[in-house]
Amino acid sequence: MQTRKVAVVTGSNKGIGYAIVKGLCENFFGDVYLTARDVSRGQRAVENLKHIGFLPLFHQLDIVSETSVKDLKDYIEKEHGGIDLLINNASVGTSGSAEDIIQINYFGTLRVCNALFPLLRDNAKVINISSSAGRLQRIPSTELRAKFKDPKLNVASLNELMKTYLNDVKENKAVEKGWGDSPYVVSKVGINALTILHQHVFDLEKPYRNISITSVHPGYVKTDMNKKGTLTTEEGAKAALYLALQAEFKGKYVWFDCQVIDWDGVLPESK
Repeated sequence: MQTRKVAVVTGSNKGIGYAIVKGLCENFFGDVYLTARDVSRGQRAVENLKHIGFLPLFHQLDIVSETSVKDLKDYIEKEHGGIDLLINNASVGTSGSAEDIIQINYFGTLRVCNALFPLLRDNAKVINISSSAGRLQRIPSTELRAKFKDPKLNVASLNELMKTYLNDVKENKAVEKGWGDSPYVVSKVGINALTILHQHVFDLEKPYRNISITSVHPGYVKTDMNKKGTLTTEEGAKAALYLALQAEFKGKYVWFDCQVIDWDGVLPESK
């Protein structure tokens, strides 16, 4: 008997995540989980989608909480046994402390990956919602950029690099050390680096399982975090849905127009 497919979208009660859930409900043949930190907001989002004819499922998820992440993992494992699609959308914008931004955007996403990766089925896909801020060139220091793209880098050493950044921030030396002045940039550079490293792990440890992971810049989208955006949330969901439902670009960095971009390169003028 064929197992029903399962998709999980983190941070999806509004914005791009909500648009991704809606798109999956339209075209993904399986169960789609809308998750949110706040239960009432998440359930309201599910009801809104049901009102227009879709049937997403809901589970609470706070990606900075070990307990919350474990609860989701245990529930999915018990109810479904595995996951076919994981979209890591939950994050915060540029406001807030460096500690909060890194802990949510980078370490929170990593926490979800660590918990749910053991549930990934053969041919599963993981999509990390990143940003144009995640281009490696946004880190001013050539020395630091070299560390992010070091062939010997692994997840553990990337974690230490991100902790080094937080320590430099606490000592008011982040700009002096070449990190720049944006914690958001560092968090998204970290996500893009993590995407590459996780693909290496999948390819080396279990190549026969054909698991792919990709990072995506959704575009300049108007959301609660970005009031000045020019794209709708539906337009911002386009590339993630393209990867989820059609294409496969293992370990790559994909732009909102669905084209692969060089993470370490200079953007073409058309971008």
